[in-house]
Order: sequence, then C-alpha cells, then structure tokens
Amino acid sequence: MKGIATAGTAARTPTGILSAEHRNIEKVLACLERMAGEFEEAGAVVPAPASDALEFLRTYADRLHHGKEEAELFPAMERRGIPEHVGPTAVMRAEHVEGRAHIRAMGEALERNRAGDFVREARAYVDLLRDHILKEDQVLFPMADGLVPEEEQARLLGVFDRVEASDVGPAVMTRMLAIRDALCARYGVVDVPRPASGGCSGCCGHG
Repeated sequence: MKGIATAGTAARTPTGILSAEHRNIEKVLACLERMAGEFEEAGAVVPAPASDALEFLRTYADRLHHGKEEAELFPAMERRGIPEHVGPTAVMRAEHVEGRAHIRAMGEALERNRAGDFVREARAYVDLLRDHILKEDQVLFPMADGLVPEEEQARLLGVFDRVEASDVGPAVMTRMLAIRDALCARYGVVDVPRPASGGCSGCCGHG
C-alpha cells in the first residue's frame, strides 16, 4: 500500500512528511555552503549565522528528522524483512552518525574561531547530506512505501505528529523555521533545484 488518502486532501504519508522535511534541510544546506565560502574569504567565522545553522542541524535535521527515521521508519521496514545490520537502513544510520561527527567538528571550530576547520567540515557535511537525501528520496522512501502496510503507516503518522507536538514542541518548531527563513534571507537562498532522478548504483547497500 503506497499511501493513506484523507478525504478532500492530498495523500499524507510518513515518507511524504520526511521528504518535506528534506526540503527544509536542503535550504539550510545551501545557506551553509554559502556561509562556508564567506568564512573562507574572510578567514574568520561569523558566530551568529554559524550558531543558528548548527542549532537547526542539531535540532531539526538530527533530533527531529533523523530521530523519526531511526526510531520509527527504519524499524518498521526491518520488521518487514529489511536486514538491520546491512543494507539500506544500516547505510542510512551510518551516515547519520557521520553527519553528527561533522556537526560536532563544526561546533568545535566555531568555539575556537577556526575558519578553515569550519569550512572543511561544513562542506563535507553538505556533500554527505545532499547525497543522503537523494538516496532516501529516490530509493529508501519508495521502498518503505511498498513495504509498510497502510495500518502501520497510519500509526507512524500519529507518532510523527506527537514528536512535533510534544517531544519537540510548537515553539521549537517555530524557531527552526524562523532560523531557516533568516538564513535564507541572509544568503539569498530562495529555492533549491531538485536533482534529476537516477538509479541506486549500490548506494543503499544493494546493487
């Protein structure tokens, strides 16, 4: 079953929510990329936008978005035959860990005003997350839509709603989107072009 239709509205699915979150993350990645160029040219880190970007990445990209994937979507797929320690969900988990390491390194570079270190880690993180998002949107999420039955998707939707409403909370969600908007205004990011669809080429642990 590939989605749960709600009368009078477009289909609302767990992977649809996660994909919409990807669009917000992509905008901040574009800002981070331009920020890195600015810091490289200046030879110094500008604390305010760097701190805001890291707050967004820690809270929205990792705690909210990756948290929902790791706690709910990936296990739902694994209960239906996707191996836990190898294959697509394992690859995605490993990339989440790699991303957290880059975020920590950016935070350390910000504290020490090491522009070169910040720029290197920021660019590595941008490259990692863009590729990660592409793999999820084009391979993992369609796979999940085909594997996870309608009743389980309905349960996931309820969990996702509770995460936003209770675990994260409306005030934090509002702040995350305000950070996104402020960074986009500062760095002139209006929209992020979507890459053309392509094959997996073994990117998620299968050929």
